[in-house]
Amino acid sequence: MLYLCYILIKTETMATLAKYMVQGRLEAGCDEAGRGPLAGPVTAAAVILPPDFDNDIINDSKQLTERKREMLRPVIEHKALAWAVAMVWPEEIDRINILNASILAMHRALDQLSVKPEHILVDGNRFRSWNDVPYTTIVKGDGKMLSIAAASILAKTHRDEYMLRIAQDFPQYGWAKNKGYPTKDHYAAIEQYGITPYHRKSFTLIHRQLSLF
Repeated sequence: MLYLCYILIKTETMATLAKYMVQGRLEAGCDEAGRGPLAGPVTAAAVILPPDFDNDIINDSKQLTERKREMLRPVIEHKALAWAVAMVWPEEIDRINILNASILAMHRALDQLSVKPEHILVDGNRFRSWNDVPYTTIVKGDGKMLSIAAASILAKTHRDEYMLRIAQDFPQYGWAKNKGYPTKDHYAAIEQYGITPYHRKSFTLIHRQLSLF
């Protein structure tokens, strides 16, 4: 099945990302998904890839189609030395703010790894030390480092899967399609139906233009 997935996406545009920052070091790539949505958790993943891992399709999850992300997810999960995904929930986001929630989600993912990394590679420019393990922040790291790109794919696919699940209970908000992001239809649904326990109350939930009518 994994081989079939690879064949199906082999013909797509290939990406060349660095396998590691320092050869022979156990590096965990970290990334998050869901900082901008009005609803749902912020989700982070941590991935440690084996030194012989090679995949020229993996890229920043935002540069991949949903189909390719879903095909790559089991490849990453099967081949990784260790991987973990963690979520921080809307009420926590409201309490500590989205930046702190994103870092907390990455810490929670790192906590769950079955192998302790020697170094952490983080997408972006903000992080806080985890268990005294050295770290490097890399702006647009999900398009530069293979482990961070792999983490971005796991974070995105696991969060999307969760949003599809809760969308069944609240179909009027269009989460199956918008995944909780601030689309015009999502704002309109909030105007009509109000908010749910899954909405982030600290975010602007009323679209300025819609509020004029």
